[in-house]
Amino acid sequence: MAARRPHTTSPTVPIASPGTFDDLGVPAALIAVLRANGVTEPFPIQTATFPDALAGRDVLGRGRTGSGKTYAFLLPLLTRLAASPVPRRPGHPRALILAPTRELATQIAAAAAPLAEALGLRTLAVFGGVPAGPQIRALRTGVDVLVACPGRLADHLAAGHLRLDDVQTAVLDEADHMADLGFLPVVRRLLDLTPRTGQRLLFSATLDAGVDVLVRRYLRNPVTHSLDSARSPVPAISHHLLHVRRDDRLPVLVDLAAAPGRTLVFARTKRGARTLTRQLVAAGVAASELHGNLGQNARTRSLAAFAEGSVRTLVATDIAARGIHVDDVALVVHADPPGEHKAYLHRSGRTARAGAAGTVVTLMTDDQIADVRDLTRKAGITPTTTRLRPGDPLLAVLAPGERSFVPPPASQSTRGEPARGEPTRGDAQRRGRSRAAAPQLAAASGRTAARQAPRSGAHRDVGNAQPAIAGGAAAFSSRARVGARRGGR
Repeated sequence: MAARRPHTTSPTVPIASPGTFDDLGVPAALIAVLRANGVTEPFPIQTATFPDALAGRDVLGRGRTGSGKTYAFLLPLLTRLAASPVPRRPGHPRALILAPTRELATQIAAAAAPLAEALGLRTLAVFGGVPAGPQIRALRTGVDVLVACPGRLADHLAAGHLRLDDVQTAVLDEADHMADLGFLPVVRRLLDLTPRTGQRLLFSATLDAGVDVLVRRYLRNPVTHSLDSARSPVPAISHHLLHVRRDDRLPVLVDLAAAPGRTLVFARTKRGARTLTRQLVAAGVAASELHGNLGQNARTRSLAAFAEGSVRTLVATDIAARGIHVDDVALVVHADPPGEHKAYLHRSGRTARAGAAGTVVTLMTDDQIADVRDLTRKAGITPTTTRLRPGDPLLAVLAPGERSFVPPPASQSTRGEPARGEPTRGDAQRRGRSRAAAPQLAAASGRTAARQAPRSGAHRDVGNAQPAIAGGAAAFSSRARVGARRGGR
C-alpha cells in the first residue's frame, strides 16, 4: 500500500479569462490540430489549469459536463511528454488516463490521437469486451499515452503485459462517476503502482466523499480550479416538465422525436430503451438504441449513426449520460425520469454544449409527480411545468420544425440492435434454450444445447454491475471526430 501523499487544501483559483492557446504557450503543432478541428479559443477551465498542469503540479479540476475538461488535461500532458527526455519503452506507458466507461474513454482517445500524432507520440485505448491480443501487441510495441477502463487494465497488469513504473502523469477523469460505479478499490490499486512522485490530474463534476478519499491519498498540494459543480445548471438550457397521461406518453414522445435535429431520449432500464426504440421505429421515427445489452459492434454503429445524422434519435440508458458528445443535440428527453438528481444533470448536459443552446424535456405521469419535483429541487432546476395532451401547440415550440416520418422496416429491427452473429447475452441464451427444446433441430445440426450457448467472452470491468463497456477507439473515432472537435474540449 502506498503511503499517503502530503496534502494541503489549496484555495480555489478563480477561472481566468479565456485568452488564446498561443497566450498559454500551447505548442504550435497542437494549435494547428486544434484549428483544423475548428477549436480556436480555449475554454475557461483550460486557461486556468494549463499553466499549473504544464508546470507539473497536481491539479484538481471541477466543472460540469461539457465545460472543456478533456483538453484541459490532454494539452499539458502531451506537451510535457513531448519535452520529456524519458524514452518510450515497450510495455511501459508514460502517461495513464483512467475513465469509467468505454464511451468516455473512446472519446478521450479520439481527441488525443491527432494531437499525439502531431508530436510524434503514440496512444492506445484499452477496454474490456474485445479481444486482448491487439492490445497486448500494441503494448509490447510501446505507447506514450494509455487511455484505459480500470478492469481491463488490471487484467493486463496481472498478466504481466505492462508496468506502470514509467507513468509521469496519471489522470482520473469523471472521478465521481468512478465512485458511483464502485471503481475506487481498483483505481487505488492501479494508482499505487504508479510512481509516488508522478503528477496527478483529477477532474470531477463533484467532490463527494469517495472522490475526496482519492484527493487526500494521491494528490500532493493540489491546485483547485473550479468552474462550477454538477449542481450548477447550464444557463443555455431550458427545462420543461410535461405532465401527461400514461397512455399519452408515447404519442408525445413520437411528436418530439419526429422534429428536425438530433434528439437524445433517456430510459431508465435496458429493456425500456429497447422497447421505446422499437415503438418509435414502428411509429416512423428513425431511432437507434444504446445500452449495456448490446454487443460492441451494435453500440458502435448506433453511436456512429447518431453522430453522422443518418439516425436523428438515440434512445439510451444512463450509459450515455456521460462521455457522449455529439454536436448539435437540440433536445434531451427524459422519457423515464432518472432516479437521482446527478443523473438528471448529466443526462441534460448532453445538450447545450460548447456554448450552444438546448432544451430538456421530462415526461411526468401522475404517479411520478412527487419524485420528479424532489428531483428537480435537488438539481437546482426550476422547470416550466405544463399539463398537455398529444397535439398540444407547445410541442412544436419545444421541438420546432416540420415532423418527418419514415416507413418502419418490415423486420421491425432497429439499427441499434445486434446484427446477425452478434447476439446479446440474454437473447443468445433464450435462443439456446429454444433450440435445446427442439430435439429434431439439434439432431439435424449435430449440435448440443451446450454448444449452442454463446461464448462467454465478454469482460466485466471490476466493480461495474453492467456488462463491460468495451470497444475500440479506432472503430468509432473516425465518426466521433464530429463530436471530438468540441467534445474534446
